[in-house]
Amino acid sequence: NDTRVAGIVTTNPAYVLNEEQSGTKVCIALVGRVPCKVIGRVKKGDLLTTSNIPGHAIVAINPTLGSIIGKSLVDKLNGETGIIEVAVGRA
Repeated sequence: NDTRVAGIVTTNPAYVLNEEQSGTKVCIALVGRVPCKVIGRVKKGDLLTTSNIPGHAIVAINPTLGSIIGKSLVDKLNGETGIIEVAVGRA
């Protein structure tokens, strides 16, 4: 439930803001369908938040304002780490 998170990093952005800026560039998904690394079981429609493993999300049990990074679009039935499709900006 970390509210300091900026969002989900995307490797295939449709549009890159501030493309002319120098330095390290990381594209954050602002809206759309994005692959997301998750840990544990996830049901379609679950809200996702940060986990204790950097770069991975978990199901938000008691979400706090500003901690939701997206909504699951699929079921993931095993408890292992995996990648699922998430809706960003429409949760």
